[in-house]
Amino acid sequence: MHPRFTSAFSALPLSLQQALQPLLDAADFHGVLHANEVTQLQQATGLDADALALALLPLAASCAIAPVSNFNVGAIARGISGNWYFGANMEFRNAPLQQTVHAEQSAITHAWLRGEARLETITVNYTPCGHCRQFMNELNSGTAIRVSLPGRAIRTLGDYLPDAFGPADLNIAERLLTPVDHGFALQGDTLQQAAIEAANQSHAPYSQSYSGVALRSRSGQIFTGRYAENAAFNPSLPPLQAALILMNMHNEALDGIQQAVLAECQTATLSQRDATRATLAALGCHAFATETLSAIAVK
Repeated sequence: MHPRFTSAFSALPLSLQQALQPLLDAADFHGVLHANEVTQLQQATGLDADALALALLPLAASCAIAPVSNFNVGAIARGISGNWYFGANMEFRNAPLQQTVHAEQSAITHAWLRGEARLETITVNYTPCGHCRQFMNELNSGTAIRVSLPGRAIRTLGDYLPDAFGPADLNIAERLLTPVDHGFALQGDTLQQAAIEAANQSHAPYSQSYSGVALRSRSGQIFTGRYAENAAFNPSLPPLQAALILMNMHNEALDGIQQAVLAECQTATLSQRDATRATLAALGCHAFATETLSAIAVK
């Protein structure tokens, strides 16, 4: 079991500890509980899905990186596949607060990067802020997605975000988590190709400023992230942060990035370059390169 889980794990009910320990001890546990594992935990504890997710929130919150606020928030995105995805807030020293990641963004993006088709419930230990409510409104679940909080009745996003502004108001049919392929041709080395492939799957229906990031960690593993644009613009999640979410869930230290590549469109109306470079520098990575995508995707 990774040491960051130890304290939260020891406070769980004994029946949940006994059922969870083999899963957390597995070398390939990276913040995902698969459908069959969720079923096993329910059977071992007698908890229904909603109660189980609430009980697991302290483990998700243990994944937080919060050197600025010292306030850990955990979230679990529950997919229609039956898989559950951990998420937690992330902050970066010496970087603007705008570069932080909220727990709900983390869990949702984690699910997206793992290939989840749709989310049915977000379980979180604190009330979602307006930023996160707007971020969730971009999902293909729409305002029907359930929001579960400790000590409160489960409500929908529509309850928390009435009279919502979203993609439909801008005549946009594409939704976050619905698979896309923008068709940019792969080129360059392995890291460059990984960044381009991430850009191919990015969600940018408003600006068409498709972008993706690939990171090589100290262990040699490659982590990719895609841009997740939002109808309200400000809640958009940069591709670097998406890659950092996945890296964190793999228990890799964020100051261990050895090399980074950003792929983005040459004629895009916005660029991730400067913000990506600055945040990487705050994390101690200066081996940063960009890969320019052609203006027209190759279908």
